Amino acid sequence: MSGGRPVSGTATDGQLTDDERRLLAPHVSTTEGPVFALVGLPEVVKGAMFARYSRSPKSLRRLLLDEFADALTGDAGTAADEGSRAAALYDRVFLQYGDDSVAQLGGAHLAVEGASNLLTKQLEWGRLAAYLEQSTRYIPYDDRPGGRYRYHRPAEVMAGPHAARYVADLDLVFERYAAMIEPLQAWARERFPQDAATSDVAYRNTIRAKALDSLRGLLPAATTSNVGIFASGQAYENMLLRMAGHDLAEVRDAAAAMLTELRAVIPSFLTRVDLPDRGQAWTAYLRDIRTAARDAAAEVAGDALTAAAEPSVDLVAHGPADVEVDLVTGILAEHTDLSEVALRDRVAALPAAERHTIVTAHVGDRANRRHRPGRAFERPWYRFDVVSDYGAFRDLQRHRMATITWQLLTPRHGYDVPPEVVEAGLTARYDEVMERQAALHAALLDAHGPVVAQYAVGFGWRMRYSMQLNARAAMQVIELRTTPQGHPSYRWICQRMHDRIAEVHPVVAAAMTFADHSTGELERLESERRLDARRRARG
Repeated sequence: MSGGRPVSGTATDGQLTDDERRLLAPHVSTTEGPVFALVGLPEVVKGAMFARYSRSPKSLRRLLLDEFADALTGDAGTAADEGSRAAALYDRVFLQYGDDSVAQLGGAHLAVEGASNLLTKQLEWGRLAAYLEQSTRYIPYDDRPGGRYRYHRPAEVMAGPHAARYVADLDLVFERYAAMIEPLQAWARERFPQDAATSDVAYRNTIRAKALDSLRGLLPAATTSNVGIFASGQAYENMLLRMAGHDLAEVRDAAAAMLTELRAVIPSFLTRVDLPDRGQAWTAYLRDIRTAARDAAAEVAGDALTAAAEPSVDLVAHGPADVEVDLVTGILAEHTDLSEVALRDRVAALPAAERHTIVTAHVGDRANRRHRPGRAFERPWYRFDVVSDYGAFRDLQRHRMATITWQLLTPRHGYDVPPEVVEAGLTARYDEVMERQAALHAALLDAHGPVVAQYAVGFGWRMRYSMQLNARAAMQVIELRTTPQGHPSYRWICQRMHDRIAEVHPVVAAAMTFADHSTGELERLESERRLDARRRARG
């Protein structure tokens, strides 16, 4: 059997012979009906098939039989099984003609383990991918796999004058962190005694989460994590090109390792990454514009240093000026045949009460936070200047519909001691760790510059970042991140965001009915109770 030839001769697009059904069965979820999934085919075959699909009158099943028969192996396939026709078509369409949409039609699951928290932010920068990261809320970092605490040892530092100090200081940081877990749990058990409504499992998990939440500020940015990624070939290409030009060796090395492993499963999708006139030129461009911006910033800002910044959430820009007119225009537009200008004029002439009624009806009766109004709510937008601890930033940065830019992590803005640590009498121990991190940062800054020095700085140190998002994305972020089980630091930020939106666009803030402004003390308790109930229901 060879690609490019029909498997059997008499069936039309709407008819399959018994032999054809048997051949297709391992590769489609059903051989009948207009809706079906492809299974057991290499990613490049699927991408190439859909590229051909867009220019062919044939059904996808017929196209698979007639033009990609060499891929019908009955197995899931690997890079080596791509099929000669699929690989050739992909090379012609994608590499030669640059049809980037083809690279959106296949993807891969990838695990990146032992990544520092500086690397994880680079991995999770792109919007068009799915990420899951190991949580510091549920996993204590008190173990030593292979005899080492779980933090990254950057090549730059290990080859420099402070290698021994870096290891000694971070070992001590992790020792102090580990030593404080049980005292903080003991305080939490005394402060929040178990009641009859809470099972032992739910209570134990809640107390542990309380302790780990309170201590995560001690963990340095060098702390390693595991990240699971699912992305299209196009998303991986963009990720790798950006990472290849990064200032940190860890990020560049990860990009090289990822390219090697991804080429084992989706090689054709990544053909351009290291071509001198394609991927390498793109990486050089990204590096050049970053350098130009850095030079311009040095020229404009000079040596000026602002005072240490207190935690804050400032709304620095927003739009539009007449939000109700814009919202109602967006709500009604798809249901009329008027131009945007004509419809907007009519909406502007409506009484304010009538516009408000239309917005309220569009929001509807939201039964839970996943019930969100339509894309008209993407018209209003907000840009916040935020100063918070790095731990909160890590959680907010993963919201892919937000545009987040951030400054380098330094000890310059200070840190906050969690009230739980104060009440447990652990403040002096907490301060000792943070002061050691600041001293190590100063040494690394002098030897290696500000980018590498970030590894020493803990999650509890404050940083500044800009966060811009539309109202619909703000609804999702605010309602999710203010739930009572959320970490107090990002709950506070999102509660303030909701307040700031209410000041300028009350009609938008009013639609965020699941924004929670409560101040619970044992954050995970209700969530753990619900999990426990589900566990018992499953037996």
